[in-house]
Amino acid sequence: MGRIRRAVLLVLLLLGLSGCGIAIPQDPEGTLEKVTGGTLRVGVSENAEWVQLPPTGDPHGIEPALVEEFADTLDATIEWVPGAEHELADDLFHGELDMAIGGFGADTPWTKEAGITRPYTETTDERGKTVKHVMLVPLGENAFLLELDQFLLAQEVTL
Repeated sequence: MGRIRRAVLLVLLLLGLSGCGIAIPQDPEGTLEKVTGGTLRVGVSENAEWVQLPPTGDPHGIEPALVEEFADTLDATIEWVPGAEHELADDLFHGELDMAIGGFGADTPWTKEAGITRPYTETTDERGKTVKHVMLVPLGENAFLLELDQFLLAQEVTL
């Protein structure tokens, strides 16, 4: 079967499914729907300029600023939840967070517990290795992930 024919069949299938009221991608737990106009529960782990956790008040840094802008697009308020990376990954896995930030690289070890966004910027670490930065979301919450990916890819993030 030719590539064009397969593409046409895929488009027809997607149009047929959308006509049935089935939206693709979906969130099995309804994350995007819950946070829109509601509360966005964000796990934060301190990591240099990416996330800074002052003794009191909200987190600072590149990623908290991005999350605040993203929350504005959803008309959501943010509930910051500080923790170690492994605690945040576990909370995502158990549905207790909507996303987590902490200067995570695309090679994060938490991919069994959490989904990751597409890399939204790259930096070079002290050893000269390229780090592709991502954020973590609950596994399978693909509509939420797509919304966050689209937001992040539209941003220009530099150090």
